[in-house]
Amino acid sequence: MNQTQSYICDSAERLDTFLTSQIGQSRSQIAQLIKKECVLVDSKIVSRSGVKLKENQIVEVKFLDAKSEPALDVDFDVEIIYEDGDVLVINKPSGLTVHPAPSVKEATLVDWLKHKGVRLSTLSGEERHGIVHRLDKGTSGAMVIAKNNRSHEFLSNQLQDKSMGRYYLAVITPPLKDDLTTVECPIARSAHNRLKMACLEHGKSAKTIFKTLLLSNDEKNQLIACKLFTGRTHQIRVHLESIGRHIIGDHIYAQSPKQEKSERILLHAYLIYFTHPTSGEKLLFTAPLESEMAESINKKFNTEQIDEIMDASYIMHGFTANS
Repeated sequence: MNQTQSYICDSAERLDTFLTSQIGQSRSQIAQLIKKECVLVDSKIVSRSGVKLKENQIVEVKFLDAKSEPALDVDFDVEIIYEDGDVLVINKPSGLTVHPAPSVKEATLVDWLKHKGVRLSTLSGEERHGIVHRLDKGTSGAMVIAKNNRSHEFLSNQLQDKSMGRYYLAVITPPLKDDLTTVECPIARSAHNRLKMACLEHGKSAKTIFKTLLLSNDEKNQLIACKLFTGRTHQIRVHLESIGRHIIGDHIYAQSPKQEKSERILLHAYLIYFTHPTSGEKLLFTAPLESEMAESINKKFNTEQIDEIMDASYIMHGFTANS
């Protein structure tokens, strides 16, 4: 059954700002509610997040019951790395979108979670699906999902204070010159291509450190590890582009259409660590590479060396001096 809540505005402000403070949703989530015609001001459906509210106006929000939404056909499975009553750690496959959206016609990770009957966190009457952090559709790898509100808040706080960490693997061209390369530049949407983000002064702060792991046999490609200190959209790809590099298979940020192609972007969230919300134990998980990315790496690089550098402690130790 859908729930409707009413809120009275006590001062003039934007609709999305007001609802963010009232129901604890992000602006993007409020925008989704508005798109679904679930937000009314003085009994009239609104169509824009930026509507300016007046004092004493009444805002109604219809929180949709997830069960009332049409089910999509879930014809795939997702590898579970770890699961208990509070958290789920999965290995997201490349090509799978995390959140449902009006533009997404196929089943998402959230649809898979519902299909499997996984209990998820809920906030303010609307299902939040337990997604603590996201990965781009083409990026594979480790994700942690919260099963209840307490775990969701606990893990989100770790993202904010950097006690949760993520390390990615990528195959890039051309190779980096230095063993460690730090890129720190703010990121915002590109004014020239709405599909891209870019390093822009007015953007949100972002920092990534790249570490070289192994040069390919022909010395044209390089396997690198990437440590995120922030979680901006396309952060790794934007920061690499800013220093004249790009990931194999990334056709949005590729420098030239003649560059080597791949069926998928060779970017993988390999390692994640966090503190468990109930036990307080520090946990670390690695997500095995998908077969296509593993095969691509095995063709390009010395396989004996690959086995050595894929060790989690080896990768993390390589960043210790600079992190």
